[in-house]
Amino acid sequence: MTRSKRQSGITPATLSADGKPTLKTIAHLSGLAVPTVSRALNDAPDIGVETKKLIRKIANDIGYVPNRAGVRLRTGRTNVIGLVMTTEHDLMSHSARLISSVAAGLRHTPFHMVVTPFFPDQDPMDPVRYIVETGSADAVIINQIQAQDPRVAYLMERNFPFATHGRTDWADRHPYYDYDNEAFGHLAVKQLAARGRKDILVIAPPPEHNYSQHIMSGVSSGGVANDVQVTVATGVTSDTISAEIVAFLRETLKNRPSIDAVITASTSSAMAAVAALEQHGAQVGQQIDVFAKEAIPFLKLFRADILTLSEQVNTAGDFLAKAAIQAIRQPDEPPMQCLEVPSDDAQ
Repeated sequence: MTRSKRQSGITPATLSADGKPTLKTIAHLSGLAVPTVSRALNDAPDIGVETKKLIRKIANDIGYVPNRAGVRLRTGRTNVIGLVMTTEHDLMSHSARLISSVAAGLRHTPFHMVVTPFFPDQDPMDPVRYIVETGSADAVIINQIQAQDPRVAYLMERNFPFATHGRTDWADRHPYYDYDNEAFGHLAVKQLAARGRKDILVIAPPPEHNYSQHIMSGVSSGGVANDVQVTVATGVTSDTISAEIVAFLRETLKNRPSIDAVITASTSSAMAAVAALEQHGAQVGQQIDVFAKEAIPFLKLFRADILTLSEQVNTAGDFLAKAAIQAIRQPDEPPMQCLEVPSDDAQ
């Protein structure tokens, strides 16, 4: 039914004082009671799927927008979930994909996403503390997780709903979605050893991030299991600017010509590694392999011989959206948790 047809059945008595559609308008058009309409729009579990679809379609057709102040007065909620992210994160991989996938996960719910950025020179606690103290969101989603992340400790202490992209040392107590970076590290070394590589250099994430420790544990166990030398680069990380990685690798390859493989944890650092080894006179997949983790299938377009394992950030965002909603609505239920384990099929 078109919007004009829907509107033809609207009576002035169902509109607000300023002429906007209300819950009464939707109830009148659907033939359902106002409480049923309200519960359907709020995704109540006792309302049928088809009824929810009908109510949401009518709401969209007539341009119904809930009054946020009214919602907050009635329910004590904002219907907002805050996604807190640093401004310096790698937009070629995680940030853009995570934002879009969290938004998609909230699309057919009453919740909306607000992205709250923080700057490299800012305390990461600031945006989280602001959201909690002002009540400007019902839950937060955070990433770049530390082993004993002070943001997680703060949120748990205040019983404020949240979900993390990554695990802490307290992961059994909170919602999370994580990629098994230890498995990634182990599989990367295993795959490279199968290709005959013996001296592998690893450009790991910043050590303060918990997934960096997981990767280093994985490459270490992979080195022992496959009897190859594995060295973690010092002085640069997968978040270091590309020019510095290129300079570091050119110098390292000159001083250690035995290096025959590089493992990286980001798209940008993989591209920098390729630039460095080609400037060194080597060819990807021939003298030296490059093995990377990526969230967007891009690297094969850049150089077909780069070895990659994929991280499903789309799945992560959708899961985190649902986990945050459960933490709001069902705080006494076991937290939603998922560990994505990569398969042994480097591309």
